[in-house]
Amino acid sequence: MRMRRLGANGPELSVIGLGAWEAGGDAWGANPADQEVVRAFHAGFDAGITWVDTAEVYGKGVSERLVGAALVGRREDLIVATKVGPSPEGTGFRPEQVRAACDASLARLGIDAIDVYQLHWPDETGVPVEDTWGAMAGLVTAGKVRAIGVSNFDQDLLERCLPIHHVASLQQEFSMLALDDRALIRWCGEAGIGVVTYSPLGVGFLSGRYTRAEAERIDDWRSREGWTASDQLDEVFRVVDGLRPIAEREELSMGELALAWNIAQPGVTAAITGSRSGEHLRANAAAGDRALEQELLDEIEALLA
Repeated sequence: MRMRRLGANGPELSVIGLGAWEAGGDAWGANPADQEVVRAFHAGFDAGITWVDTAEVYGKGVSERLVGAALVGRREDLIVATKVGPSPEGTGFRPEQVRAACDASLARLGIDAIDVYQLHWPDETGVPVEDTWGAMAGLVTAGKVRAIGVSNFDQDLLERCLPIHHVASLQQEFSMLALDDRALIRWCGEAGIGVVTYSPLGVGFLSGRYTRAEAERIDDWRSREGWTASDQLDEVFRVVDGLRPIAEREELSMGELALAWNIAQPGVTAAITGSRSGEHLRANAAAGDRALEQELLDEIEALLA
C-alpha cells in the first residue's frame, strides 16, 4: 500500500482509507452483528489500510463506538478521523458545542486524542465559521486533536479558515461520476491542504456490481438523492459500460480501476472506501498498489468527457 502525507504537515496515510459511514447502520441498511463489523474493519487494516474515518452522526454514535472496538490493540498503528456536524443533525458549531462533541467522540472511540477532527458540512444556522474554526484550533492547543480539517466546504470557506489555523484536509465527494470539485481539489493540493475523497466508487455504481435493472430497484438513500432517476442512470451506465472493457483488458476489477484513477488525480491524497465486508475492503485495498500509466488515464479521460 502506497503512503502519502496529508497536506503540508499532516499524518502519513495509506492511499486507501476505511470509511465507517455504513457501520452507522442507518443509511445502508441494518448492521450485521457488532463482531462481524469489527472483523471486517480488521480485514481492511490487515490488508494495509492505516486510517479510518467516521463521524458523530453516523448512526448517532454507533459507527464511532464500533470503530473504537476495532481499535483495541491496534491504536498505535492507525490514524483516526472523525467529524462534528452542525445542528440540528449534529451537536452544533458553536464553540462550546464543538468542544462537547469532541469529548463525546473521544469517549465513544475510547482514545485520548483524535488524529484528524473535521467539520462535517457547512453550518446553516448562522454560526460564523471563524468562531467554529477558532474552537477547532483550541482543541489542537488542548491536545485533544492533532490536526483539523473540513468536509463539503468550498474555497471561500476554506480561505476564511486559513488565517486562523491551517486546514489539514478537505474531505469531498469525488469520483468519475462526480467531477464538479476537480478545480477545488487541485487548488487544495497547491495550497498544502490534503484531500481525502469520499464516494470514490460513485455510491457503489463504479464497483460494477449492479446491472441497470438492479440499480433501478435500489431503495435506500441513493434513490432519495436522485441517483436512481432514469436520466442519472443513463449517465452512470454510459461510464460504467465504457469502463468495463478497460478493466478487463488491464486485469483489474472495476472497483480497483475506479480507485486507482481517483488517487491518481491532482490534489488527491487518498480515497475513502466504505464497507462492512472484509472481502470488499481487501479488494479495495489492492487498488493502493496500482499506479495507472498516463496513456490509460488519458483513455479514461476521453470516456468521461
